[in-house]
Amino acid sequence: MKSYRKVFIFHTNTRRAFINITQQVEACLKESGIKEGLLLCNSMHITSSVFINDDETGLHKDFETFLEKLAPEKPYDQYYHNGYEDNADAHLKRTIMGREVVVAITNGRLDFGPWEQIFYGEFDGKRDKRVLVKIIGE
Repeated sequence: MKSYRKVFIFHTNTRRAFINITQQVEACLKESGIKEGLLLCNSMHITSSVFINDDETGLHKDFETFLEKLAPEKPYDQYYHNGYEDNADAHLKRTIMGREVVVAITNGRLDFGPWEQIFYGEFDGKRDKRVLVKIIGE
């Protein structure tokens, strides 16, 4: 069995963002040479996320609206965590959107359903964050 590992660095200029990383992940798969196996892609930070969904602008706006209703950024003093930082909402948003995705690899390709894409979700940006891609298989 072969193993492959790569880390990407993302830096957004905004506090929140959704970035389609499918092409970068597919490039990792090609570079790995693995044809059958599993791919794990996860955020290595507790205020960002990796998830699978459709790449549709309206849906991304819906995510933003939904997450702000569940865990609004402001007022900052509504959260116990916000004594040192002002990012409690980002921790909650990450919990809702998830930490990672696992995708089957079949015939050297990501085995997606219709419209599925991989996204990096940033909820406390303006600094470097890491995303891990780990592939195992043959």
